[in-house]
Order: sequence, then C-alpha cells, then structure tokens
Amino acid sequence: MVSTRPSTTDAATERPVPAPIRAAVVVALLFLFLVGVGLLESGINALGSDVQEELFSSVSNPMAGLFVGILATVLAQSSSVTTSTIVGLVGAGLLGIDDAVPMIMGANIGTTVTNTLASLGHLRRPAEFRLAFAAATVHDAFNLLAVSILLPIELLTGVLSSAARFLTELLLGGSGAEFDSPFKAAVKVPVGWVEELWGDVVGLQGTLLGVMLVVTGLAAIFLALTFVTRNMRQLIAARVERSINAMLGKGGGAPAILLGIIITVAVQSSSITTSIMIPLSAAGVVSLANAYPVTLGANVGTTISALLASLATDRPEALTVALVHTLFNLAGILLFYPVPALRRLPIRIAEWLAEMAARRRSMVIGYVIVTFLVIPAIGVILLR
Repeated sequence: MVSTRPSTTDAATERPVPAPIRAAVVVALLFLFLVGVGLLESGINALGSDVQEELFSSVSNPMAGLFVGILATVLAQSSSVTTSTIVGLVGAGLLGIDDAVPMIMGANIGTTVTNTLASLGHLRRPAEFRLAFAAATVHDAFNLLAVSILLPIELLTGVLSSAARFLTELLLGGSGAEFDSPFKAAVKVPVGWVEELWGDVVGLQGTLLGVMLVVTGLAAIFLALTFVTRNMRQLIAARVERSINAMLGKGGGAPAILLGIIITVAVQSSSITTSIMIPLSAAGVVSLANAYPVTLGANVGTTISALLASLATDRPEALTVALVHTLFNLAGILLFYPVPALRRLPIRIAEWLAEMAARRRSMVIGYVIVTFLVIPAIGVILLR
C-alpha cells in the first residue's frame, strides 16, 4: 500500500515563497490599506452629523484627545492603525487638525507598550530582564518627555501644525487646493463595490450602513498593515539583522537613527524595530546608549503609514495631520538628542525604572496597566 501523505523529506525541502511574489503581495496589501482608509471616510460621512458629533465630542479637549490616542493604540497594538484612522477621520472632515494633533501624540505614547510587553519574556532571568526592561522603557521615557514638552508648545503656539500647513501648501501647490490624489481615484471602485454590497445587497441604510463601512474599513486597515508587516519581515529579515549588527557594532548616533528609520519604513512597523532591540540588549550585545537612537529612528519611520493614508483622501488637512506626526517626531529628536545632558535623560529614567523593576518584578504588570490603560481611561472619562 502506497502512502499518499507527504514525506518528512518533502516537508523539509518545501520551498519558501519567492521574493517577487511576496513583493507583489505587499503592493496588493498596501492597496487594500488605501481602500480601508477610503471605506472609513465613506462610513464616517454616512453616519450623519449628529452621530459624528456624539462619537467625537470628547476629543475637543486636548488632554482627552491625547488619552484617546494612547488607548486606541494600546488596544490595536499598532500606532500605524491609530494614526491612519485619525488621518481618515480628518480626511472625512470629522476631526479638525487641532483636535487630531493630541491624538497623534497619544499614539506615539501608546505604541511603546509593545516593547515593554516584549521585555517580559526575560522576567525569570533578573540580569537579562534589567537590561531588556531598560531597552524597552527608554522608548516610553523619550515619548513621554517629548509629548510633555511639545504638546504644551503646540497648544500655545501651533508651531507644528503651522509648519505642516506650510509644507502641505508647498506640496499641493497652493492654499485651499483640493487634494486630487490619483490613489483616491484608484480606490473609489472597490470602495463603491463594498458600499453596494452593504447598501444594495444587504439592504443597510443610514447609520447602520455607516457603521458597517467604518468596521469594514478598520478591518481592512488592520489586516493590511498586519500582513504587510509579516511579508516585509520575511523579505528583509536577514538583511535587517545584518544591518543592525554592522551599524551598532560601530556605535550609535545619527547612523543608528537613520537605520531605525529605514528598517521601520521597510517593515511598516516601529514595534518590530524597537522589539528587535530587546533580546539584543538583554544578551548584552547592544548597549542601551546604542539601542536608544534606533528607537528614535523608528519613531520617524512609523509616520510613513499616516502619510500613505493621506493619499486616499481628498482633503489637504489629512496630509497636514500626517506631516504633523513626522514633524513631531523629528522635533523630539532635535530637542533631546544633540545636547548630551538631555540625550542622557531618557536613558537615566529607563535605567532607574529597570532597577526598580528588577528589585520588584511584580510592579512591572502594574506599571503597564496603570500607565497605558488606567490613567488614559480615567482621563477620557473625566475630560468628556
């Protein structure tokens, strides 16, 4: 009797997916991402002004907006999903630039929870855990410090949003010009198909139609970014590891920041870039001073998702908000990194937190829950 089951040898010699096919999949997923943004915009428009006002009335308070950005990113485990959604809301005319900016900054804080959770894998080995937790929380410390300084400055002066408006006018060719994106035209057809499916075939109308379009859009954004990240990681995983080892072997500084930007743009996830630093730091391969600038570059690189999302909208304000995200992260680097005393500040905070965590490892879970869930949730409730 001949067995029809594949042999162990066949399974072992199974060929990986060729790079050109993965690259084509990435392009298709990026298109799906833009379709998701388009669906989000259409769904918001279908909800009606009364529902829109009720849903987002709390974000007119900048601190509430900040906490909403933190919570949304923690729950989605992706700042790219949060910022892309915010850009879509601005593109739909639901959020103003001033309301969106604190939410964008909150997303920057919320995304740091991923590396902190990654460090818990070393919890049973105290020496490793101290190094891993310091590498994780240096990202927390930097983003919290950057927001605590730049958010008040932005609220008082509007410097980031003003600079972003100037760049938007420069890129689009004039104030008040409609953002006639070719990508927007390309996604209209599949967006129309989904609208017909929920509206004509299923028979949904009004608010229900709007809700389903929003849900479908968010699902498309989340799935697209998730699988883009997975495919890009497979495409360039070996190169990323070699690049990190080669660059950080020579020290940190500006080249390490640039490396963080390039890797994050390539894999479409700052969490992957920063989480790579955790085991390397825990093993003592990379010092905290050298891992730190890579996380700063990851902050800048992750803004590519919001910039891409703005291509699926008609309103120039969407591009302005995406540019605010980029400018905020660049401003944070320029504020802290060039001055040695300020550059060391997030490192010292991270080292202090790591020492505390190593002595009382039970406090780590409390730190994560209180910082990333309890405080933002209470803030949103009280400031509504």
